[in-house]
Parts: sequence; structure tokens; C-alpha cells
Amino acid sequence: MRATAKHEPLVSDGKEIEQLYEVIRRGKAKLVGRDGRARLLSHSLRSFLIELIGLLNEGKAAYIVRNQAKLTTVEAAAMLGVSRQFLVNILEEGKIPYHLVGTHRRIYAQDLLAYKSKRDQNRRTALRDLAKEEAAEGLYDRIPAAGDAD
Repeated sequence: MRATAKHEPLVSDGKEIEQLYEVIRRGKAKLVGRDGRARLLSHSLRSFLIELIGLLNEGKAAYIVRNQAKLTTVEAAAMLGVSRQFLVNILEEGKIPYHLVGTHRRIYAQDLLAYKSKRDQNRRTALRDLAKEEAAEGLYDRIPAAGDAD
């Protein structure tokens, strides 16, 4: 497993991830401090690492940031999966708080994650409501005719 430059992903094959998962799951992993002393991982850290490894094993992206981390618009846009300009529009609409450092916009990670959580919840709600409406109309039971574009 290899961590590259600051913003590049952790690269690993599936076998290394599985081995790491097993070491952590069995409680054999230790945290080594700068002083060289090893300590067993706390329950909360073990749980976090198990969840993180599970996400990586599923091929999903994971970000680790401090709540007070200040993100650039490029970093924030990447975390949301949108273009930088789209993010700037969201900022200008006041949907996410930001501050200026000189002429550059900075977003606190906690504010970005709060927006993302709310956005994702709204999407799930809209999708659930749409599915309920379509089910009520019997659209799930309908078999499309050949050449039916609907």
C-alpha cells in the first residue's frame, strides 16, 4: 500500500487491503507514536479504520479531513463531484459559507460536509418520493411495448 503526494489517492491491491482489515479487525494493530512506543488502537479508531477499509475495498472514495480544515474551491469541488465554477455559483448563492484569504475563497470542511449531507438527504428524499409516485401509478408493473421509448 502506498500513499503518494498530498492530494493523490492511496494505491493498493485488494490483497493488501484484506490483510490490513484482518489485522485491525483482530485487534492486533498498534499505533506507534513519535517516541517509538506502541499502543493498541482504541475501539473508536479501530471502528473508523474498519469502516474506511471497507469503503476502499468497495472501490469507493474516502476523504480524511479535519473539521476546521480550510479547503480551496478546487478541493471542495472535487469532494462534491462538481466543477469549480458550479461550486463558486453555490458559494455566491450563499448555500455554503466561505471566507476570503486575499482574493481566494476558502471553505471550512465542516461547512462543505454539512452542505453535502443536506444535499444528499434531499436527493434521497426526492428519489424515494418519485419511486412512491411511480409505484402508485402502477408504472413498475407496466411492461413496455416493443419500440416504447417511455
